[in-house]
Amino acid sequence: MTFQVLTFLMAFSGYFTAFIGTYTRRLPHVDGKGQGIYRARLDPNTGALSNVTLAAELENPTFLAIAPDQKTLYAIAETEEFNGEFGGSVSAYAIDSATHTLTLLNRQPSRGGFACHLSLDATGRCAIVANYGTGSVAAFPIEADGRLGSLSDFVQHAGSGPNAARQQGPHAHQAMLSPDNRFVFVNDLGADQVMIYALDAARGKLTSAGSAYVHPGAGPRHLDFHPNGRFAYVINELDATLAAFRYDAASGALTHIHTVPTLPPGATAPPSCADVHVHPNGCFVYGSNRNHDSIAIFAIDQATGRLTPIGHQPTQGGQPRNFALTPDGRFLLAENQDSDTVVSFRIDPERGTLTPTGDVAHVPTPVCMKLLVHSKVNL
Repeated sequence: MTFQVLTFLMAFSGYFTAFIGTYTRRLPHVDGKGQGIYRARLDPNTGALSNVTLAAELENPTFLAIAPDQKTLYAIAETEEFNGEFGGSVSAYAIDSATHTLTLLNRQPSRGGFACHLSLDATGRCAIVANYGTGSVAAFPIEADGRLGSLSDFVQHAGSGPNAARQQGPHAHQAMLSPDNRFVFVNDLGADQVMIYALDAARGKLTSAGSAYVHPGAGPRHLDFHPNGRFAYVINELDATLAAFRYDAASGALTHIHTVPTLPPGATAPPSCADVHVHPNGCFVYGSNRNHDSIAIFAIDQATGRLTPIGHQPTQGGQPRNFALTPDGRFLLAENQDSDTVVSFRIDPERGTLTPTGDVAHVPTPVCMKLLVHSKVNL
């Protein structure tokens, strides 16, 4: 495994372009200061972000996705109203192949309040949006030119949990595609379930394929798969835990293995997790603790999928919401929402530990980052 990782790192050359989503207005849980989607250049050898500039004005573009062919960027708008009607929206932007500037193609209503996440299927034919406020999932076909078609499917969740303040009803928080593109997994924070849907990408249709429960009051938020396709890891926002599951690719079923805390013993920070990512080498998984301002690091047992805690790395900023791993596995970039910074860390591929590179980029209220890989760019 180590040899394969090092070989990949040595073979990679080029640059990354980072697109960064932000909060743009004040909400009960955040004081948004951004203006929309930002663009920056990421040095693949140092992890340094430079040339941060506004790429597109958009209200609360808090999650982004890039088409498989890298020609189109999609962004949700986490709002309660769009065009005078209740609900958020999802936008499509053409990416200029030379400069990586963004040009708006079109927008569609998300069909639910406070859209918070979207994913694209591997063929680039379908976009899946999770609406947090109303606990629903919406599917949209993607046309040949990258534009979003009209709604092709819609699923309204039901359910609640024991946390009266946060789980009074369903709250869909992520729509994640399976490694083989056959299933969509929707973490519902309010219902304490991961809803599983079979995906017909050509028709943009979702068919229920069951669900997986986490423990009551956990509040599942994000999920990521192990590169071997046998395990999945769900980070729970409300009680700061990380759940390991076995994944059955034939049926889409998730079977619980065990659950571990993401906060260190004796931590006094209120639990509030956000994002989770498995390292490309499959040896480690990382999760963000917002109130603790840290990234929790775990080693993965390759045979069983079980987790062993390695430690916690402070993110050098406040409220690390989402974070990104570079595809080559060299760097982790933490988006510190409340301190308006993106901080870069070098990843040790042998131990999984994080070391600050010393680079701190200033981006207003950053909450999501997606990367383009290329050999030349003119920014």
